[in-house]
Formats: sequence, structure tokens, C-alpha cells
Amino acid sequence: MKKKKSFEKVLFALNNYVVFFILVAFVTTCCMLLFINVLTDTLQLTLTEENIAMAAKLTFWNVVLLSFVFTLIDVIRRKITVERPVRRITDATEKMIRGDFSVRIKPISRFGTDTKFNEIIDCFNKMAEELSGVETLRTDFIANVSHEMKTPLAVMQNFGTLLQNPDLPAAQRIEYAKGITDGSRRISDMMTNILKLNRLENQQIYPKATEYNVSEQLCECLLQYETVWEQKGIEIETEIAEDVMITADEELLYLVWNNLLSNAFKFTPEGGTVAVSLTENEDYATVQVKDTGCGMSPEVGAHIFEKFYQGDTSRATQGNGLGLALVKRVIDITQGEISVQSNPGEGSTFTVKVRRQQSE
Repeated sequence: MKKKKSFEKVLFALNNYVVFFILVAFVTTCCMLLFINVLTDTLQLTLTEENIAMAAKLTFWNVVLLSFVFTLIDVIRRKITVERPVRRITDATEKMIRGDFSVRIKPISRFGTDTKFNEIIDCFNKMAEELSGVETLRTDFIANVSHEMKTPLAVMQNFGTLLQNPDLPAAQRIEYAKGITDGSRRISDMMTNILKLNRLENQQIYPKATEYNVSEQLCECLLQYETVWEQKGIEIETEIAEDVMITADEELLYLVWNNLLSNAFKFTPEGGTVAVSLTENEDYATVQVKDTGCGMSPEVGAHIFEKFYQGDTSRATQGNGLGLALVKRVIDITQGEISVQSNPGEGSTFTVKVRRQQSE
């Protein structure tokens, strides 16, 4: 490989030399012919064969020398203005191939170099920054998935060990069995959300927009949590406009309402209130889900739509931090908007605006 590169460099240098030789020979010959023509016309000199041969030899060696000088100057110029920037870029690229995404290339001095190299370097640095962020997310994602799976698996293992006791009372046996069921359900829900989120992020799910009644869909989602609000004594307030028709992907928006309502009932204490409203205008259908739960600080609200982010660590066992990330991705795909207003101890209000007509 090295011999091949050396051979290519020699061929390149010879090619440059030939080019400069032809160029210098042409220019020098033209200059000499013009000089001789003017000299003979002015001084009325007689050209002999000896004088012509001497002039030809002198011209030839001048051409050889000047070609060599020009070639040497071009080699030095290329070393400084081309090969050095290219080497810096290729060295950084090789580091990135080996997994070092922290590598950055300093801009090259504009004196004597092609400014296009700095454009390439800017693009390379942006690409390296993006890849660094993706690598960080990937590492965090794997670490978080491992952590989220270890907790329910450890619980299930403990309950399974306790169930092996033959003298265990029936009530405790049922309780431990329920713990195993809840743990397996949590893992199943997490893997389902991971697969859905992965398909959404990789654009393997394309919205299938159909016209449907979002008022009915919202009521159906709410009724699924009837057992939950009855057990916790939560008061339900609804202000849902009737027969609001939108053209969107019904299945994707079902994920949005289901996750928002699930969070509302999860974080609302016993005796609290969950309010659901639906309004419409010419362009948007607006859904609000409000609870009187623990609320969150502005710092937590700024990260609430990130994967695996859980602001309330005391309630971390109730979720996996994927629901709102899934909601945000669905809203982005369906060209909608989502926002949250919350204060610690005052509950949270999630507002979703969905376009009534989806553009292609």
C-alpha cells in the first residue's frame, strides 16, 4: 500500500513537471522568437546556424531549469495549502472511525489556502458534534434500559423466591403473585414503548390520516381509567365539545391521550381532581389534561419530554420515562403542538393542539 502511494506521488510529480515544462517551453519560445525578431529588425543582424543552435540550447536549458523551479514551488505550495489541511481532516476522520467523537478540527488560516477547506471543516465539526450527541444518547439509552429492567426483575425474583415457601399464607401468596404480574407488565409496557418510539424516530411509522370523531376517542380513553379514579376517589371534570372531527392518524393520537391521562391519574393523590377539555377552531382541536398532583419545577418541565427522564424520583417506580417522549414524537409527526404548565404542589396542565387537516 505504501509503495503504491509512493509510486502515485512520483507519477503526480512527473505529471506536474511535464505540464510546467510544456507551459514554460511555450512561453519562453514565444518570448525568444519575439526578442530575436525585434533584435534582427532593429540592429539588422545576420543569424548564422551557430548562433541559432547556441540560442536553442540556451533556451532549452532555461526551460528545464524554470520548469524545475516552478514544479518545486508548486510542490511546496501544495504541501502547505492542500496536503496539510487534507491530512488534518483525514486524521480527524480516522479518529472518528475509531469511536472518538470528541475530535474537532481547528479552522485553517485563510492566508494562502483555499477557503473551501474551512467550509469542509465546519461541516465536519457539526457532524462530529451531532454524532457525539447521538452516541451519548445511545449510551444513556442502553444504561437506562438496563436500569429500568433490573428493578422489576429484582422484585419479581424476590417474590418468586418468597412464593417457594410452602407455609406461605394465601393472602401473601396472592400479593406476591400480583407483584410478579405487575413487574412483568411493567417490563412489557416498557419494551412496547421502546419499540414504538424506535419506529417513530426511524420513520418506520407513517401517519395514516382519516377523518374521525376525536370527541368520542377522548371519552373512550377517559372511561378506561374509571376503575382508577373510583379507587382513588378522584373527581373528574370534563368539558369536551361534541362531534369534533379531525383528519389525523387515530391510532397515533390514541397513544397521546392514553399517556397523558395515565400520567394525570398516576400523579394525582386520593381525593384530587383531573380535568379534561376539548375545544375547536377553524385550524386546531385543542385538548387540555389538568391534574392536581405534585406538579413540577420549570427545570423539570424543560426536560419532561426527553427519553427516560423522570423528574419525581419518588414515583419513578410507576413509570419508565418513555411515555411523554412518545407523546412528543407523535405530536411532531402529526404536525401538532404540545406544552406544559406546572408548579410544584399545584399540579400540571398539558395542552395539545392538533391540526384538523393534516398536510401531506
